[in-house]
Amino acid sequence: MVGEVRSVLTRAKAPSGEHEKPGNWLLLFGLGAFALVLGLYVIYTVIHPKSFTMDPVDLAVYRSGGLIVRHVRPLYNPRLAAPLYDWIGYGNLHLPFTYTPFAAIAFALISFVPWWLSQQLSVAVDIIALLAALWLTLGGLGYRRDKARLGATLLGTAAVFWTEPVLRTIYLGQVNLVLMALVIWDLCQPDTQPTTGRSRWWKGFGTGIAAGIKLVPLIFIPYLLLARKFRQAAMACAGFAFTVLLGFVILPKDSTKWWFDGLFVQGGRTGFTGWAGNQSLDGLITRLTGSVNGAKPAWIVATILVGAAGVTGAALLDRKGYPLPGLLMAALTGLLVSPISWDHHWVWIAPGALVAAHYAVQAWRRGAKRIAWTLGILAVAVVAWFGAWPARLFTSKLNLGNESLGLLWIPRNTNPLYYQWYGDRPWFTEYHWHGLALIAGNAYVLAGLALFGLLLALSLLLPHGGERHGTKEHDNEPGRGQGSLRGRLRLPAA
Repeated sequence: MVGEVRSVLTRAKAPSGEHEKPGNWLLLFGLGAFALVLGLYVIYTVIHPKSFTMDPVDLAVYRSGGLIVRHVRPLYNPRLAAPLYDWIGYGNLHLPFTYTPFAAIAFALISFVPWWLSQQLSVAVDIIALLAALWLTLGGLGYRRDKARLGATLLGTAAVFWTEPVLRTIYLGQVNLVLMALVIWDLCQPDTQPTTGRSRWWKGFGTGIAAGIKLVPLIFIPYLLLARKFRQAAMACAGFAFTVLLGFVILPKDSTKWWFDGLFVQGGRTGFTGWAGNQSLDGLITRLTGSVNGAKPAWIVATILVGAAGVTGAALLDRKGYPLPGLLMAALTGLLVSPISWDHHWVWIAPGALVAAHYAVQAWRRGAKRIAWTLGILAVAVVAWFGAWPARLFTSKLNLGNESLGLLWIPRNTNPLYYQWYGDRPWFTEYHWHGLALIAGNAYVLAGLALFGLLLALSLLLPHGGERHGTKEHDNEPGRGQGSLRGRLRLPAA
């Protein structure tokens, strides 16, 4: 069985010209599917009030942080010790700025854009980032730049667009898709440039920049170290250090408060960690124990075990010749061990579903029908489980207003304001879930644990010998610069 999986994960070469006609059909099919999905989204935004399609509170927080960096009043208050982190917060929920000082500096750029325009640009940037992330994912699997790769990218985007994490990211004006695309671009490109042979010595720096905006991408540093990609790990550390130093140069008081007063480890600043929207191990354990503080000892133990197993398994997959599954396992580990992993942070399921579909098609072409069906069902199951299903299909009482989409929002949940008003209370709704509510309310973290177990098993059972894509050795092979057989996509067998 393991040998059959290994044969599926190993790339076969195609005769010259075999991919051209299927590539044309795949491009046409991808264009049609993407146009249909995007058209349905446009229709959805036109026929529904804005409260159904966008409430960009996170974009507003980003913009407010940028205005504070620019000393624009009344948001900027010079009498505060740390104007960025002592700010009262945005809206009725008084949402604070919970990101790094460097993030506020980066968001200062978008604060120059008028508010009405920035909302439209946010939607466009998110869609482009999703396309880019999947295009780069296929590149990480070894596919060359051709019609078939573009068609597969469009088709994959159409398949995952109506998932709850993707739509929720667009709804809130979040940056998750952009950061995901940045990490995939940074770590999935070849070590050397195909045309010149020059080393991409800066590979890994972009991951450090991503971690400088949201800390969760720091999980890729131990993964890179264990995978023996020491230079990339060093560059990721350098990129992160650059963001910290720039923060101290431009925002010294806020940086001191963030790093030396421990704000960066206070997950509760973002809200109730037991709220349904928090799909991390911390959120799961908090809901099961019925107490924020009572969950901490068990969460620390779970984080150490899952974190150690996750980065080790990811590194094993990489060292055995499967870097893309290794990268995705590292990202999944970060989602599980982070104190806060909101539902919209789970956009990593998009490249995950695409990778599963890729290997399903490859297995089918190799005649491994059983593996093909298993991986195909897995890809469909991921999209369905994380799908943006209208809550009205399951209940007449919407739990999150008009944005109640997905299995996650079927059970009742606590009004986030209650945590601000009363602190942690035993009568919070999440502490009293039973039966199916426990499954639906923890849908993402439970699915994540299942996928984690699958990837961990593969990392241990698969033998060495997978073909590494984008490595220095491969780039130096004859014809690689011209893209002769590299990643030839055969509907879309690699």
